[in-house]
Amino acid sequence: MNPWEVAGVVLAIAYLLLAVRQSLWCWYAAFASTLIYLFLFAGARLYMESALQLFYMAMAVYGWYQWRYGGARGTGRRVTLWHRRGHGVTLVCVLALSAISGWLLALYTQAELPYLDSFTTWASLVATWMVARKILENWLYWFVIDAVNIYLYASRELYLTALLFVAYLVIIVFGFVAWWRDYRSEPATQPA
Repeated sequence: MNPWEVAGVVLAIAYLLLAVRQSLWCWYAAFASTLIYLFLFAGARLYMESALQLFYMAMAVYGWYQWRYGGARGTGRRVTLWHRRGHGVTLVCVLALSAISGWLLALYTQAELPYLDSFTTWASLVATWMVARKILENWLYWFVIDAVNIYLYASRELYLTALLFVAYLVIIVFGFVAWWRDYRSEPATQPA
């Protein structure tokens, strides 16, 4: 068992549990775990997943700032909903970008599972932005993404990471419920 993978898993679990609680500390754990996974995924020839880690590191900084100073009053973000049309446009864009980048990876690299790797990467970009903006539906996106990631990581013999994503599926349910309760307790707001 790779000790770096163990450290990445522990920090990733800490990130998600802290995100459920809407703790700013989640972003510190996110930054550290993504730094580790940047190298792990590159070694496993999951190039899109590896590149995604650079985005996650930047989003850890952005998310921390948004949760601390974002929102209408500059006092931090509240949980909101997203307009339906945003979901439709997002789905079309994610599928189109996944097809294009999957095709390019299949054509020009030795990438493993280039279409699945591309799908989880593009969808994760959107879902991570949604977390940083405290959009409730991020948890639904993550459920689908993480279910696909279980297969992706297990196929590359990253079993501990695949197991992490099984745990994520459980934590995601609790995250959705916790954020839903928080959303319902706030004064009525318009979808983001």
